[in-house]
Amino acid sequence: MTGIASALSVRARLRLYFTLKFRYRECKTVQKFPASVKAFALPSFVLLVAFVAASGGLAQDETHQRPRRAVAQPAATPTPAARQSPAKGADGAGQEVDEGDVVRVETQLVSVPAVVTDQTGRPLTGLRADDFQIFEDGRPQKIANFSTTEAPFEVALLLDTSGSTREEVGLIRRAARAFVEALRPGDRVAVLAFDTKQDGSEKLATVEVKTPLTDDRAELQEAIENIGASNGTPFYDSLERVAKEVFRERPKDELRGRRALVALTDGVDSTSDSDFEEAREMLKRAGLVSYFVEVNTEEYVEDRLMEDCQDDGALRLSHAQLERYRRVIAPGADAADFSDFCRMGQFERMHASRTLYQIARREMNQLARETGGKTFPVADLRDAQRAFRQVAEDIGTQYSLGYYPTNKARDGAFRNIRVTVRNVKDAQVRAREGYRAPKG
Repeated sequence: MTGIASALSVRARLRLYFTLKFRYRECKTVQKFPASVKAFALPSFVLLVAFVAASGGLAQDETHQRPRRAVAQPAATPTPAARQSPAKGADGAGQEVDEGDVVRVETQLVSVPAVVTDQTGRPLTGLRADDFQIFEDGRPQKIANFSTTEAPFEVALLLDTSGSTREEVGLIRRAARAFVEALRPGDRVAVLAFDTKQDGSEKLATVEVKTPLTDDRAELQEAIENIGASNGTPFYDSLERVAKEVFRERPKDELRGRRALVALTDGVDSTSDSDFEEAREMLKRAGLVSYFVEVNTEEYVEDRLMEDCQDDGALRLSHAQLERYRRVIAPGADAADFSDFCRMGQFERMHASRTLYQIARREMNQLARETGGKTFPVADLRDAQRAFRQVAEDIGTQYSLGYYPTNKARDGAFRNIRVTVRNVKDAQVRAREGYRAPKG
């Protein structure tokens, strides 16, 4: 069997696999299918799976489901203890550490944004520093820094306009304006969007900072009006741009743990020079809470990928996307076998598209979970305005805690964080999961 499998190229095996898999599913759905055909289909399908498995080319996850469609109490006046500034380290200046950050152990301050709700999901405001407990790897920690829900927030608003029509850009503008209007006075926002730059005869997708952090609502509205469509999705590059440019300066004491990324996107990168892990580490070092308004574009994109490459309006997967797909389903295969999208069959194209969307959803969920943020799936751009209001409400209920770890070991280990609330029955806390300790 191994000899037969090796005689087929990786792409040929995959094409045969997708074709027979599709035909076998068709056989299962017909109630009165001839028994002889059914008898042939099952052994053929089992044999083909063995061929592909012999070459190490099967994806680990063969369930390709589409994403599910989704067509406050007043805060108490903060006490002096609730406005406590971070303690000073041995060198006289407390430094903040976030996941992946490496600084001197004697001065590292770990910031922990947290949202507290009751069992119905309603935010609980008006809590004080002594209402909270922080545990690192099960050991209690002393809270050294605390900000209430009333403290201002800084937000990087990222708008994915890749492939958008004029009508869709209008919907994105409307949703972004509603988000800005829902924030509180004193909250500062930077606006970023994708754009297209002419480079000789080639058009390149870029990330543009339309305005730096500001609380000037007129300036923000003007920046939102100036967004346009792009011909690609430099999603990972945009995450790095947020960390390196928008939040390159360390936060002031009152803003520790009160910075957020809010992105309207499907998360499917197509043109970035960066990769996900690089962008992820930069966001975590910047100490950002990550929120994603996750737009479902999968059906629209898949339909256009099925069209002939010569047709007007047809889409192609980029080289970066094909390489990402290869690394998932056939990491040992020759990259040249996955370099020509137009030579791929329809079932291969469908499988590649669904795999890339699965990766994007997993990455956004991971970033949100690790940082104490949240994802808000929406069926289309018309639902984005509602999701943005929910994000603004969530940001308005964030507490920010900080502590100096009792564990001084420089072992590079991941430290788990758990936050609890005293004397509040059935309180639920959503906070960052942990951070990585310095090493060496």
